[in-house]
Amino acid sequence: MTELNYIFAKRLDHASDLPLPDRMTPGSSGCDICAALNEDVIILPGKRALIPTGFCFEIPQGYEIQVRPRSGLAFKHGVTVLNAPGTIDSDYRGEVKVLLVNHGENPFNVHHGDRIAQLIPVKIASNLTFTEQDYVNETDRGSGGFGHTGI
Repeated sequence: MTELNYIFAKRLDHASDLPLPDRMTPGSSGCDICAALNEDVIILPGKRALIPTGFCFEIPQGYEIQVRPRSGLAFKHGVTVLNAPGTIDSDYRGEVKVLLVNHGENPFNVHHGDRIAQLIPVKIASNLTFTEQDYVNETDRGSGGFGHTGI
């Protein structure tokens, strides 16, 4: 598989004035993506909203794009991506929408052009399959799950 250098993006009409997803600093892992709205969306505390981005992507086979929260929105407002990380599969060609949820105490207003999430292209192991057997090899951790290492 060759190294991924670009992802084709199709801009929809309601994103005509928005930037392509982009890294805000040279060391950023994620590319911020903006809301493409005809009118503001208010997300009440405890509620969620599907926010359009105005872009469709052609993701090469063997890759996905993960949709992750923006840390500032989570910290300052309690707003995050509900299904984080969301996955955009390589064969999906529709408009990317971000499922935001407001875990904060106040209504959150999403405006056209607000940076709402970050996209991270990731290479996937597409040649692996699940195979059933009667055992799994032991490790030091064993079956220790949620909270097994303490606080």
